[in-house]
Amino acid sequence: MDLTSFMSSILSNENIESVARKAGVSAEEAASVLAASLPVMLNGANGQAGNDATTESFYEAVNEHAAKNPEEVGLEEGGKIVPFAGYLLPVQYPTGVIKEHLAVRNACGLFDVSHMGEIIFKGETALASLNHMLTNDFTNMRVGKVRYSVMCNENGGCVDDLIVYKFAQDYYFVVVNASNRYKDFEFMKAHVLEGTEIEDISDSLAQVALQGPKAFDIISKLLDQDSIPLKYYTAIEKVNLAGMECMISYTGYTGEAGYEIYTAKENAEKLWRILREAGEEFGLIPCGLGARDTLRLEAGMPLYGHEMDDEISPLETNLNFGVKMSKEEFVGKDALIERGEPKITRVGLEVIERGILREHQDVYVDGEKIGHTTSGTMCPYINKAVAMALIDRNYAELNTVVEVDVRGRRVKAKVVELPFYSRKK
Repeated sequence: MDLTSFMSSILSNENIESVARKAGVSAEEAASVLAASLPVMLNGANGQAGNDATTESFYEAVNEHAAKNPEEVGLEEGGKIVPFAGYLLPVQYPTGVIKEHLAVRNACGLFDVSHMGEIIFKGETALASLNHMLTNDFTNMRVGKVRYSVMCNENGGCVDDLIVYKFAQDYYFVVVNASNRYKDFEFMKAHVLEGTEIEDISDSLAQVALQGPKAFDIISKLLDQDSIPLKYYTAIEKVNLAGMECMISYTGYTGEAGYEIYTAKENAEKLWRILREAGEEFGLIPCGLGARDTLRLEAGMPLYGHEMDDEISPLETNLNFGVKMSKEEFVGKDALIERGEPKITRVGLEVIERGILREHQDVYVDGEKIGHTTSGTMCPYINKAVAMALIDRNYAELNTVVEVDVRGRRVKAKVVELPFYSRKK
């Protein structure tokens, strides 16, 4: 749930009356004090209170509240919630990150990813607008197809990476990273062509991701085959799932086969319950942000703010497949040409001695710093400590031995091929 909704729940009549009784004041007085406290609490939730202990206590209180009032906060599965991109989201469930990760690889996991941003492009110049502001080429994209792209700034850095759905020649559905939602929309408004209407519809939608080898079996219990996209990176705009109008796509961010399902926000709880019930016999379990991150890392998938940012170009982080330099123009193309051949590149690192790599750790060869890690952990399925890193291209050859500074200790690793894991087709 978003922070605003959570704060609003504090002002429910039930809560106000409870506070009033405990404080021995009128309901009106209690409501006034709670309303005045909201900005302070919200600042604490965003880590802006200037006191780490206060902020930590706030989230402890939120989790305690969630345990006592699961229906109110939508966490009846027992998820441990954390702040992320202005939302309160489960980082893991009682099963733990490792079991959630393995469930997605071996059976199926269900993720609430309603924090993602969704932006609509409509109008006779919608295609031209997308081709202008994004690095990929959508000219020959067919209705029902899904395509990955990067959005560059004028300096050739990455504003964001995103997914584009085509539902008509003049209608596109764009999914952006939650943390970049507002930044992306402002960028799009500044670069959209005349004749294109854009709208941020994020607050009206819920999104869940059904990921794993059993995903098709589960969704087949609820939809006939004509309502299920059967090819990777395809989508069906409107399907009837248990009386709910949904959009469903064969996409995901885990390295597994699976589906992402969008519906109206008010249907979120119903959709979640129906999928959980349908998936019970197939070993479906709820999964949080922690497993989502370990899964995408294991699958070698980049994350904005880690493998890319406003300074790093898509060519430097090996996203060449989504950058069509053959296009006549797009925002950032001239800067990418001017930058020339990338001097750094994204590689996989596998630890060859004891140690676990994390993000923002310097990488060395013969005492010379050649780059830094961008993401790293112990990946449960492959059972290896790995990381992605941006390093000098001269050291990117496979099996090159490097050293990573892990809290003052140099840990040896070798350059390996990405992804670390690929599902069997």
